[in-house]
Amino acid sequence: MGKIDKFKNSVKQGKRFLIIISVLWLILAIVLVAPIALAWAEAPNGSNSDFLTNFVEYFVKEVTSFTAFFRMFGYKGAFGIFLKCLIPYTIAFIAFSIKGFWKTKPKGKYYDIEHGSSDWSVKGEQYKILSPDKGIILAKENYLPVDKRGNVNTLIVRRFRIW
Repeated sequence: MGKIDKFKNSVKQGKRFLIIISVLWLILAIVLVAPIALAWAEAPNGSNSDFLTNFVEYFVKEVTSFTAFFRMFGYKGAFGIFLKCLIPYTIAFIAFSIKGFWKTKPKGKYYDIEHGSSDWSVKGEQYKILSPDKGIILAKENYLPVDKRGNVNTLIVRRFRIW
């Protein structure tokens, strides 16, 4: 399985995450990019001659008021700045989203298969060795018979969680 196939499978498995990522992009664009654009447009008109000081002052005011997105349409030049800021924001957001998808791609052939269950066997196949109703419990409806001849050594591996 090639790297592109793994990426396609992770996208296929992560469709709900695409919706979440899209909503997150929209919320961050409204909550962060719009105040940046409005503060950028208002900063040269401030009382202080230092652009950076005015920008930070207006940005903090706009982020905390949550009205920057709607006020941006009435302020001259703010919507153009918003569109200019939206392009690099979108590119960076897509890059981080692709990196996130790449990290969540399937790890191997047996990804997302329950380990330690009898799902690996065809119906009844495990009962050639195991008992369906009595013995040492291994899994649901799988018992190691104690009266079986031959090697009945069993290694049970379990996760330990320390809180």
